Order: sequence, then structure tokens, then C-alpha cells
Amino acid sequence: MKGNHFFLFALRNIFRHRARSAATLAAISIGVASLILAGGFVKDIFIQLGEAIIHSQTGHLQITRQGYQEGKIRAPEKFLIEMSADLKVEVVKNVPDVEIITSRLSFVGTLNNGKRDLGVVGEGIEADLEKEIGTYLQFVAGRPLNKTDLDGMVIGQGVAKNLDLKVGDRVTLLATLAQGAVNTMDFEVVGIFQSFSKDFDARAIRITLPSSQTLMDTSAVHMLVVVLQKTETTAKAAIKIQQMLSGRLFDTAAWSNISDFYEKTVELYDRQFGVLRLIILVMVLLSVANTINMSLFERTREFGTMKAIGDRTNDIFKLIIAESLCLGLLGAFFGMLLGTVAGLAISAIGIPMPPPPNANLGYLAQIRLDAFSVISAGAIGFIACVLGSISPASRASRLDIGEALRHGV
Repeated sequence: MKGNHFFLFALRNIFRHRARSAATLAAISIGVASLILAGGFVKDIFIQLGEAIIHSQTGHLQITRQGYQEGKIRAPEKFLIEMSADLKVEVVKNVPDVEIITSRLSFVGTLNNGKRDLGVVGEGIEADLEKEIGTYLQFVAGRPLNKTDLDGMVIGQGVAKNLDLKVGDRVTLLATLAQGAVNTMDFEVVGIFQSFSKDFDARAIRITLPSSQTLMDTSAVHMLVVVLQKTETTAKAAIKIQQMLSGRLFDTAAWSNISDFYEKTVELYDRQFGVLRLIILVMVLLSVANTINMSLFERTREFGTMKAIGDRTNDIFKLIIAESLCLGLLGAFFGMLLGTVAGLAISAIGIPMPPPPNANLGYLAQIRLDAFSVISAGAIGFIACVLGSISPASRASRLDIGEALRHGV
């Protein structure tokens, strides 16, 4: 047998041994579909977690003075940005992907409800712009800040529980200025919010930017928060902004580098689902190898007859590999089709998920499909089929003619 004859015989054998071929195809297809679904599920976790962080805390990019991320706790007054309005205009002019750009002033203080104190991390925000950014902040009571709320404050759900606060309560905020002086201001709680992060909600408060500047006795801000039209353009926009600000002692940080929670969560899920993918791959490999072994055992006399009429050891090996190539291609195709259809169906319904570790909010998971992940899963199934057939094919091709012909007699 030469040339395409191997594949003609291989296809004939596949359809001749329908039950065994169906078992092999099922093992490959289910494995490929499982890889597609697992990969799409993990991708959805990363996307939804990323969007939650972007639209509740960080934005896509943050522009700060060089060294702010490392020194903001020890000496935040050293990293203030003056003339932030001019910088905003410059960024919008040079980066067409920018949708929103807003200023924030950060501070650390103590919140007092008249009975006890709580250390908090606060931000002064441009309230109207932050409403458009913070789409993942859910207000469990009250409302978001308005720019006219000069004595208004919104607090995290954890802060409200720790100080037993509700909407309408009055609180006193105490902050230490750069010179060592202490400043206090009274505020009314107008809203209680819940984000994805318990840690953030347990210590976060927000007031309007003018109020925070009065509290901290400054007209400057600590950062500009940039929100883009698409998250996929974050890296490109960061490079543009950094080039624009080159030599001016500014840093541009992407959201994925700012959030330690995101990095650790991605690392955790990557390892967990990496093990899952490996298990699926091994299961496909073993299932295919077992099915092929059974098939070849039942065909021992067939291989003995082939050798008796003149086929060489190499011919039998090539024939079995050709059968595996055909099965692998068919199994990969059906698996990609099954995984894609199942993924679309699951995404249409959604998977209700509990909150991730250290998070507050559950979410509706989907299966995120893309051409690369689907083709990669199909390639893995195909390769697993071929690898699983090499050892059985090698053993079958070395069978003794006499023993093979007497098999089952």
C-alpha cells in the first residue's frame, strides 16, 4: 500500500468498525468540548473580574507622579499633580481611545460616628464623572454622590457595618496634613455602596473633590483616572500616554498592574484550571489509547493475514497511524462543533456564580469563545489521538504471523 492508499484503507476501516470508531470519536469530541468550555469559562472569570475592578476602583489607566504607588502611604503630599486640567486636555487630544478622564485626591483618615473611630482610606472624586465610571458599584442604600454634595459622603458597606451607620447619619472625618496639622470636617452619609471586594468596602469612603481639597488644604490631585472605550486597547493607550509624558516625571499604570487582588486571583485560577486542562488531556489520551488497544486486539488475525500476504511491519504501523489521523481529525471537528454550540447555549442562559474568594458579589458567568481557543482545543484532541495510537500501533506491527493467525482459535 502506497500513497493515499493508507488513508483509503483507514477510512474504510473506520466505517467498517463503527462501534469502536464511535467510542474513539466520542472520547476525543468530549475531551475537546470540555477543553473549550473550561477555557471559555476561565476567560470569562478574568474578563468579568477585570471589568469589575476597572469600573469600581481603578479605571483602565492611572496617571500619577513617579513613585506615587510606592510612596503614597508614607508621604502622599510629595506626589501631587498641579494643573491637572491642562494635563487632561493634553491626554484627550493625543489619545483618541479615551472616553472619560477624571481627577482623584487620595487621603488616609479617621472616621468618627460620635461613639468610636475607624481608620479609612478616602478619595475625593469628581462625582458626576465617577457615576459613569463606577458602573460596578452597587448602592445598597442611598444614592451616589452629586457634585453639589459638598458635605456628602458615600461609604463602603463594611464601613457602615463597623460604625453602625445608615443613610442620613452625620460623621466627622479627621485627616492629618503634610505639615503635621490635623483637619476635621463633618459630613452626612448619603449612600452606602457595595463593590466586588470586601477589603475595599471595609475601609473605603468617597467625598467630592472640592471637599477633599479643602480637607487636605491643597488645590492639586494625586491621579488622573483614564477610562477607555475598549479594555483591549489598554496597553496601546498606556504606551501612547507614557510617550507623551516622557521626561516629565509621570508614571502611567494599567489597571492589571495596580490591583494586587486581580493578579493573585488570576494566578490562583490559572493554576487550578491548568491542572483541570491537564486532567482532561490525560483522560482523552488514556481513553483513546484504551479504545485503540481494544480495537487492535480484536483485529489481531486481520493484521496476521496482512503480514501473510506480504504487507510489511511498516505498512501495518502506517495504516494504524492513518486511521488515528482520520479519527483525530473527525473527533477534533465534532468536538469543536460540540464545544462551540454548548458554549453559545450556556452563555445564552448564564451560570449563576457565588462570589469569588474575598468578594461580595456573585455574577452570571458565560463561556467566552474565540477562534484561537477553539482551534487550540481541537489541535490538542487531534494530537492526543495520534500520541495515544503510537504505542498500540507499534505493538500490532511487530506481531508474529503465526501467533496472530492463531489468535482467538
